[in-house]
Amino acid sequence: MQIEIFKIFKRPRTYISFLAITVIIVLIQLAFFSDGDVYMDFALQALKGRFDINGKLLNGYFICFLVLQMLLVHVPLLIALVAGDVLAGEANMGTLRMLSTKPISRPMIIVSKFTATFVYSTILLLWMAILALFVSMLMFGTDDLLMFKSDKVILLREADVFWRFIAAFLYALIGMTVVTSLSILLSVFADNAIGPIVGTMSIIILFTILTGLDLPFFEFIKPVLFTRHMLAWKGFFNEPVNYSSILQSAAILIAHVIIFIGLSIFIFRRKDILS
Repeated sequence: MQIEIFKIFKRPRTYISFLAITVIIVLIQLAFFSDGDVYMDFALQALKGRFDINGKLLNGYFICFLVLQMLLVHVPLLIALVAGDVLAGEANMGTLRMLSTKPISRPMIIVSKFTATFVYSTILLLWMAILALFVSMLMFGTDDLLMFKSDKVILLREADVFWRFIAAFLYALIGMTVVTSLSILLSVFADNAIGPIVGTMSIIILFTILTGLDLPFFEFIKPVLFTRHMLAWKGFFNEPVNYSSILQSAAILIAHVIIFIGLSIFIFRRKDILS
């Protein structure tokens, strides 16, 4: 497992995700630091005529919530860049056959690569949390969190906000683990990294579209689409929080991880490695 972690962080493509997240978050923070008041005046113009608004609504919590909404949809694609390469990359370089001759079982090869990729996903989300939450808190301070929904506005008190972000990032890690396990499953079938990476992205995009389509034909399949449950982190910012719904979505995501990794082990144990 230590070797697998070393191999992941040795590849240059691993740091593309960190660089992309850093650039996007910093640009958002700089944009709101210079013109955030204009944005807030525009967003609150419908409320100022009805309510007496006090406090610093443009704060670190507000910035972090915006970043979560914008980036957590795209982070799975960054995870796939690394996870899709852990097995297929070995096959492409011709080292997978040599690895299989070592005194380690094939299931342990899958488990070690999955664990190493999980460590990568955890570090990536931790880096995102540091930039989006803690740096934003330093730049903009903290106050109550005002959220604009499609049909309502929710105001959460400052003392009741921080734990929600921690819970949201932890839940997001479960969703990223599903993407990791899916990429590893697709990587079992491939001899180069392009197929699993593109395949994972395509499945995520397809499932996201199916989740958003309001058609009776797709209603029966929506409850089992993992993309639908990856968005359940937003439930932590409802008042009150529907814990039963969040736990149900988390259980479905964990079930996907078990199924994907189980299939990966089953197929890899029977695979003829010829390259």
